[in-house]
Amino acid sequence: MQFTPIGIGSAAIGGGGNQYGWGPQDDRDSIATIHHGLDLGINWIDTAQLYGRGHSEKMVGKAIKGRRDKLYIATKCGILWNKDGSDVSHHLKTASIKTECEYSLKRLRTDYIDLYQIHWPMPDEDIEEGWSAISDLIQQGKVRYGGVSNFSIEQMERIQKILPITSLQPPYSMLKREVEKGILDFCAKQRIGVIVYSPLQEGLLTGKFTAERAAALPEDDQRKRNIMFQEPRLSLILDFVDKLRSIAAEIKQPVANIALAWTLRRPEVTGAIAGARRPDQIDETYKTMDLKLTPGEWARVDTLIANYEKKVAEA
Repeated sequence: MQFTPIGIGSAAIGGGGNQYGWGPQDDRDSIATIHHGLDLGINWIDTAQLYGRGHSEKMVGKAIKGRRDKLYIATKCGILWNKDGSDVSHHLKTASIKTECEYSLKRLRTDYIDLYQIHWPMPDEDIEEGWSAISDLIQQGKVRYGGVSNFSIEQMERIQKILPITSLQPPYSMLKREVEKGILDFCAKQRIGVIVYSPLQEGLLTGKFTAERAAALPEDDQRKRNIMFQEPRLSLILDFVDKLRSIAAEIKQPVANIALAWTLRRPEVTGAIAGARRPDQIDETYKTMDLKLTPGEWARVDTLIANYEKKVAEA
């Protein structure tokens, strides 16, 4: 698969109404956003049955009607909603994975999934069984490639012998850099693609987030409970973004584009998932595919990151 550097993230279009949601979302905006991204040349969408209890997958299915052969679909399995929709549980048993795949295929209105990923390595003792189930689905033609999300090196080593891992989906942004401590090197050596999620740190690195906006997040927006959206961390992040904004202004680029390009500068990274709820949000982020900063500009950005991390450690 040849992914474009930027992919359409569809977590937010799952809507709200639960503790893992992103607040209210207009379905018409969701479909228009996906159409616009595809029209601009983005060729992959990342979703999951977790998002909106399957609603995100349904919106993707509606949006790609007549365009299925023009894009790659990546979705995820391993997390099931409780019957009353109040919470989720993790399952990686063979029967569960295969049943989830059938439901995802129906919601996505397709007869195959390009990239089927284990969402979280939980329960840890079942990751081999879950990965074997994905191998079976590939042999059946229902899945083309298998990937994992949020896996450690040790966990990837355990399953790699069953079926080569096509991709890892880890969190990675200027504010969350844990994958630089070995995971990116491992993926490069094993020829595992890396498609990063939350490169804009759930909106904090867009340059448009404020303390007032954080305070006004609805209760069914999962960011409400994220430490990065709470004090004292929030003020440190907003100060960092304000300083980053000055560099962005000099090179005439939105802050979000610099944040996305920062993750893509790593040769190990195949692509970055850019979440969007409206077409105009795609207009800015898709341009990152061609954005290049000079070594001097990146050095200034990295200095800002180091200063932010020092303040966080001292807080």
